[in-house]
Amino acid sequence: MSAPTPRSEPASLPDYQSQHKKRLSWMPWLYFSLKEKHLVWAKPWQDEIQAKLCALETVNIGEHCFIAPEAQLFAEPNRYIRMGNRCMIAADCFLHGPITLGDEVAINHGCSFDGGRVGIQIGSQTRIANNVTLYAFNHGMAPDTPIYQQAANSKGIVIGKDVWIGAQAGIVDGVTIGDHAVVGMGSIVTKDVPDWAIVAGNPARVIGDRRDKS
Repeated sequence: MSAPTPRSEPASLPDYQSQHKKRLSWMPWLYFSLKEKHLVWAKPWQDEIQAKLCALETVNIGEHCFIAPEAQLFAEPNRYIRMGNRCMIAADCFLHGPITLGDEVAINHGCSFDGGRVGIQIGSQTRIANNVTLYAFNHGMAPDTPIYQQAANSKGIVIGKDVWIGAQAGIVDGVTIGDHAVVGMGSIVTKDVPDWAIVAGNPARVIGDRRDKS
C-alpha cells in the first residue's frame, strides 16, 4: 500500500482590504462613495485613527471626515487644528496648526502646511492638489544675525471657499485668496488674489476670470 500523498498548504488569499486602505489613503475622495459592505470595516478603521489623533493632539474633527494614517497632524494647545464636516486629508501630508478647515475641504497627498502664530484658514469646498505648500510665517532677515537665530513673524494665510489650488503651488505668509479663485499648477502666490480670479506663474499674476469660462 503506497503512502498517502501529502496535502499541499492552501495558497494565501490576496489581502484586498489592506490594498483598499492604501488606495483610500492616496485617493481619499473614494471614501465618500464606498458601499455599505466596505464601510463595515472602513468606518471603524477611520474612527480609530481619528480617536487616537484627538487624544494625542489639539484636533477637532467634524462628521464623516477621512484622514489617511500616513498623514502627520501636529496641534499643540495654542496651535489647534479644526476640521469641518466631510473633509479629507491624504497620505504624506504634514499639517501643523493653527489651521481651520471649513466643510468639504480636500487636501491631497504630500501637502505641507504650517500655520505659524496667526494660522491658516481654508473655506468650505476648497480643493487643494498634491504637494502644495502653505507657510504662514517668515524669518527675519537682518544682515547682522544668522537667519536661524532671528525671530519669526506671522501674518496668516486666508483661502476662501470653492477655491482650487493646483499641484505644487506655494502660498506665502500674509496672502488672502478670494472665493472661487483658481491657482495654477506650480504657481507661487505672493500677493492677494481677488474673488473668481485665475492666477498662474512665479510670482503668480491674474490670467483670467472663472466667470468667463461658463
